[in-house]
Amino acid sequence: MRFRDRVDAGRRLADRLEHLRAEPVVVLGLPRGGVPVAYEVARALRAPLDVLLVRKLGVPYHSELGFGAIGEGGVRVVHDDIVRMSRVDEDDLVEVQRREEAELARQAERFRGGRPRVPLAGRTAVVVDDGVATGATALAACRVAHAQNADRVVLAVPVAPPDAVQELRPQVDELVCLSMPTLFFAVGEWYQDFSQTSDEEVIELLRRSSAARPGPGEGTGGAGP
Repeated sequence: MRFRDRVDAGRRLADRLEHLRAEPVVVLGLPRGGVPVAYEVARALRAPLDVLLVRKLGVPYHSELGFGAIGEGGVRVVHDDIVRMSRVDEDDLVEVQRREEAELARQAERFRGGRPRVPLAGRTAVVVDDGVATGATALAACRVAHAQNADRVVLAVPVAPPDAVQELRPQVDELVCLSMPTLFFAVGEWYQDFSQTSDEEVIELLRRSSAARPGPGEGTGGAGP
């Protein structure tokens, strides 16, 4: 299964998440590429949209290869096998993590503009990305949602390799993945248009979603006409 772009992927994913309409849902997009997908899911479920901030920990000199991820609240996930294979020592890990923690803080201020996070306590957190590769970022994101006291955590992605899905499924209450190709090299190969999502686009989608739900106390899935 291939997707035209992230909007197409989000609309198809939303169709598979219709059963969540009756639940008190918060949709959480992983910046940057996961936010356009999450926006379509939030719009379909009539749910609030927020970002869930997680940063990949990339191997020095080969940053595309992630050996782990960190998230808000001090959550950290590390793949020990990739660390060993890549010969990442403790000094490298500390330096990469320090740099990504600074980026987390920058993103929180830029994307939310000082607004508090949408509370997850007692709600179903639907964590959305544009795809999964190793699974470290998705796992960190789901752990952040659990740490923020979400009642249930649903991971929803358009595409992921079968081994990553197998590893992630026991870590969440529900996992929805539209396509699990056996031959998987990168998320972008499953999109016709996988152009980079800008900070400005993320900010605009969050603003647009917030403007569509102006009433206080809104944002529980299934709560609108």
